[in-house]
Amino acid sequence: MAVELYDVLLVVVGITLLGIAVLPRVVAKRPISMPLFFVAFGIAVFALPWFPAPDPLEQSHLTERLAELGVIVALLALGLKIDRPVGLRRWSVTWRLLAITMPLSIAGAALLGWWLVGLLLPSAILLGAVIAPTDPVLASEVQVHDPGEGIEEVEEDDPEETAVNSEHEVRFALSSEAGLNDGFAFPFTNLAIATALVGIAPGNWLGEWLLVDVAYKIVVGAVLGAGLGWVLAKIIFATMPETRVGQSVKGVEAIAGTLIVYGITELIGAYGFIAVFVAATALREYERTHEYNETLHEISELSEQLLLGVIMVFFGGAIAGGLLSPLGAEAIVAVLAIVFVVRPLAGLTGLLGYDCPWVERGTIAFFGVRGIGSFYYLAHGLNEAAFVGAELVWAIVGAVVLVSIVVHGVTATPVVSYVTSE
Repeated sequence: MAVELYDVLLVVVGITLLGIAVLPRVVAKRPISMPLFFVAFGIAVFALPWFPAPDPLEQSHLTERLAELGVIVALLALGLKIDRPVGLRRWSVTWRLLAITMPLSIAGAALLGWWLVGLLLPSAILLGAVIAPTDPVLASEVQVHDPGEGIEEVEEDDPEETAVNSEHEVRFALSSEAGLNDGFAFPFTNLAIATALVGIAPGNWLGEWLLVDVAYKIVVGAVLGAGLGWVLAKIIFATMPETRVGQSVKGVEAIAGTLIVYGITELIGAYGFIAVFVAATALREYERTHEYNETLHEISELSEQLLLGVIMVFFGGAIAGGLLSPLGAEAIVAVLAIVFVVRPLAGLTGLLGYDCPWVERGTIAFFGVRGIGSFYYLAHGLNEAAFVGAELVWAIVGAVVLVSIVVHGVTATPVVSYVTSE
């Protein structure tokens, strides 16, 4: 009997969706990484003779767009559940992780790529840039909880006056960092692209890079995200769904608004990732205690989990197809050093002098989960310029993400639960 590829594909998709629905009940509060199941499933499926294994180099544009969509939706879901109001002092741990930890992580990974692995400088810079952002998709175990769970009432007779005191610093730090550094990795990725296109001499790219890629795109992305987020909030909270049809599609406004914000921001040449996260926090800020926040978050988180499952299955398929085969001994050492040395040391350096216990600093520093954001930036960089050693860079990034899924996924629940319960 001939095997119909379409029928097999239906079974694969069905198992993936069933896993998205059932696995959270099985792995809840257990030291098990849910994405690891999808990666293993992808390896098993694409090892079968019926399926050609996905190749992120050959299918680079599809890889870029699929990962891009996954990050966009994840940033929305994350921004909608952060209860702490934005502020210089309230978010001081975030600014430390962005201004100190992230550049140090980029420099450390780039140095390993150039000195240890032997990558040319543009490729080494690209490696550092794409491996720097922590992931908003895979890091659900270390993130803040659902909307409203970090809010404590100040006065029982005044529900609008609230203080955000119960959102634990570890969860908040890792959540807010993941929300913003996915956008802040773009200038460094563009730096790698510039050096690949026009050479490493600073005179060829420095002025335009600072003015356009750093200043303009970051500022405009943040401002536009805040403004569009406020407009979106006005539209969403102006009326509540009352009809049966309205009830059946409630929460979809969040996805629709996110696509609008991202598209508009990218059309004018600014960073859409930054705009989406800022818009989500602005939407959350507009009606902080409204029960509809939970509905908006639920639909965005469902979309996030669906994309997570699909992307991780394809990642497993790429591994089955030989994604990691270019790795040599030096590259393996670099992978382990990025996960276990570069990020923890950069994290601890960024938190020097910060007022929190050392066990919390160590937890924040260690759990720099790498994932889908790195896939996006790498695919984007390789689509924009030719980099020598692209296959090796993909192998290193894939191995870092795989190690992160296993190590951080297995340790996150017990470690973060222990730290945040003290």
